[in-house]
Amino acid sequence: MILTRKSIKGRLFTLLLILQSALVVTGGAVRLTGSGLGCPTWPECTPGSYTPVPNQAEGQLHAWIEFGNRLLTFALLLVALIAVFIAVKISKDLTNRSEIRSLAIGQILGIFGQGILGGITVLTQLHPATVALHLLLSMLLISGAASLRFAMVGIATQSVDSNTSILLRAQVIVTAIILIIGSIVTGSGPHAGDDETVRFGFDPQAVSVLHAEFVIVLSVITLIMWLFNRKNKGLIYKRNNILLLVILFQGGIGYVQYFNGLPELLVGFHLLGSTLTWIAVWSLFKTANIKLLKGVRS
Repeated sequence: MILTRKSIKGRLFTLLLILQSALVVTGGAVRLTGSGLGCPTWPECTPGSYTPVPNQAEGQLHAWIEFGNRLLTFALLLVALIAVFIAVKISKDLTNRSEIRSLAIGQILGIFGQGILGGITVLTQLHPATVALHLLLSMLLISGAASLRFAMVGIATQSVDSNTSILLRAQVIVTAIILIIGSIVTGSGPHAGDDETVRFGFDPQAVSVLHAEFVIVLSVITLIMWLFNRKNKGLIYKRNNILLLVILFQGGIGYVQYFNGLPELLVGFHLLGSTLTWIAVWSLFKTANIKLLKGVRS
């Protein structure tokens, strides 16, 4: 632990993680309200103005929803820049300074990448491939922000056996696959962000079933993890229980929204659930203090 969690500097790294997560939810709100092209160009909002203008053809509500999402990116960038400054300054005499600085600088590069990808998304009229990449990059940045926070304020860890290590790695990999398939489901169904946006062309029902099957795989892995660790009831057991609850919450919303025609509010909660699931899986994995792949930092 380099900083205390309740210090101002420590809380800054928590704020970074929160803002990275919030960007997923606000991005979903843009799509679900049909505001994806509320600002029809980039980097300007509308030709000749970086902010929404009165009587804009896209409508004031849509324009300000999309513009608000862009403003959140600037707030995120400001927090990330401060985090980099603190991380570089504090880590100069630490043995893991390379890891800390890489994680911090990765946040800045990722945010710039998100900005460019966001621009491409607008200029390609919300093509589902760029929308999917937008979401997946956000998830990568969330895990990076969580790892940076753990490096700065610390995380309680527990030694694990080889079986638990395999299960932990499997949880991360399967969850990543779920997120990828989930982005394809999104790109194949409604709520594209604009009525004229093209879709992937996959059968929404088929990809939804595939998505659900991988969720079942994750649930089984997590239940096996519970069985392996129920006797010692250590940190892995407790955080795995949290993950089980999150999966139940997320799976329940998924089924309800699917059988009720994908109402916007439930889809929004499902997106929030996806973010919480990824954070729970990644936090559980980091508790074991192991590498995702041998020789590769995580």
